[in-house]
Amino acid sequence: MSTTRQQPPGDLGPEPDGAGPDAAPGVPGGAVRSLALRSASGIVPLARDFTRQALYDWGWLPAATADRRAAAEDVLLVVSELVTNACLHAEGPEELRVGCDGKMLRLEVSDRGTGQPAPRTPHRAGRPGGHGMFIVQRLCLDWGVVRVPGAPGKTVWAELAAPF
Repeated sequence: MSTTRQQPPGDLGPEPDGAGPDAAPGVPGGAVRSLALRSASGIVPLARDFTRQALYDWGWLPAATADRRAAAEDVLLVVSELVTNACLHAEGPEELRVGCDGKMLRLEVSDRGTGQPAPRTPHRAGRPGGHGMFIVQRLCLDWGVVRVPGAPGKTVWAELAAPF
């Protein structure tokens, strides 16, 4: 797991209407969806519901096996952690992007914050709070942070393997 790999935000490809799937240049043969979050209320449940619907549309749900169900729950947990971190530490999230190419799912949460997310070190399981990025690191194939020079904020991205 890494926080150093730099991959530009929006690698999932453009989404003309912000609501439906679209071919994604960064995810060959894949689909991408985006959701504006900057003025939404109930942001974390909204982000989870949006992602859950994408998982249904892309065949991750309903899950036929326990492994597939666990993979879908991992995705929803990572979305919750990334969006919650943006709410708590980065002036709130601006946008959630979800892309899938059949082999991998990529999540991106853009915000206007200047901080650098990192797993709490050393990790103390019994200590409340501060476990979000540790969870992301444990569940994902890879994750990182991208900043665009001269632009405010950042995009935190995470990639998970498809359960197929």
